[in-house]
Amino acid sequence: MVNTRVIRAGEALISREIDGMVFTHLPNIRYLCGFTGSDGVLVVIGREAFFLTDSRYVTQAQEQVQADEIREYRTKWDGVLDLLSAKGVVRAGFEAEHLSYAAVDELRGKSAERHEWVPVTGAIKTLRAIKEDEEIACMAVAAELNAECFGEIRPLLRPGVAEREIALALEFAFRKHGAEDKAFDIIVASGVRGALPHGVASEKLLAAGELVTIDFGCRFRGYHSDETVTLALGAVPERLREIHSVVLEAQRRAMAAVRPGAALRVIDQAAREYIAEQGFGNFFGHGTGHGLGLEVHEFPSISPRSEEVAEAGMVVTIEPGIYIPDLGGVRIEDTVLVTAEGCRRLTRVPKGLDSAPA
Repeated sequence: MVNTRVIRAGEALISREIDGMVFTHLPNIRYLCGFTGSDGVLVVIGREAFFLTDSRYVTQAQEQVQADEIREYRTKWDGVLDLLSAKGVVRAGFEAEHLSYAAVDELRGKSAERHEWVPVTGAIKTLRAIKEDEEIACMAVAAELNAECFGEIRPLLRPGVAEREIALALEFAFRKHGAEDKAFDIIVASGVRGALPHGVASEKLLAAGELVTIDFGCRFRGYHSDETVTLALGAVPERLREIHSVVLEAQRRAMAAVRPGAALRVIDQAAREYIAEQGFGNFFGHGTGHGLGLEVHEFPSISPRSEEVAEAGMVVTIEPGIYIPDLGGVRIEDTVLVTAEGCRRLTRVPKGLDSAPA
């Protein structure tokens, strides 16, 4: 079977002036050849792919991997160097963002004069950014699991319940309903802790009159979901309701700006400028979104510094927020697929400020 992803990767690497590319980042390896284990190397030389692993994963690789050859090694770098020498590779690229300095130093030391090691950044990030139908289908299932599992634990969102209990219940629900795992440490941040963008669930008890922000996701067949809701625990102060309304409108504006050809910084600007106009510009510090797929955070980024444009097939999050110390915070996040007409929301949980039981 022809591995079209490897062919496209080889074509993308032509301009790098290398003879072969050594992939060590497991999400990239999975994307290119299908391997789901925890240790292995993929070497792409032109239109050919060679997968190398140790004895623990040879049988698994034979079942999963789409490559021209599967090789077993005793020591990883000796196996890689033997292959490169056999194939006449002189200039070998490596993933600069993912391979440690110590590993590169070892490779250079073992290579002597046979190979030149060339750092390569973002080797296939643009390929991975455009999702194929099968990838989108997996992410849609993960998003449906989000909705199903959140609905199941929704009754726990009441005063007196610990943030950590909510996170654990959601994680258990993911497993019970068929997810491989949670996507990341689930964030449950209530009251003043809502001002912490990454407020991982604590022992704090939910209290009436507070907001609670829950950022959650799961993994299905390697692909992730990611969304955030902020809910009221009974009646909350008008200031908090105002903040929620501003963030919800900022998110709506950003989503309306998503379309093929739209500059990602303009999508960010749609949310950021509205938040600033409402007087909260100093309380929104992170980017408006990020790519999602085999990793929770992947290319592209939606921020004021983004230089790319949206393309049909990209899957990104849209997640503006406002975080005010000693008061609380709001973040609202959905995952969307960029379509020919604009975007389609994959995540399903409603984002309105519906009160939880008081």
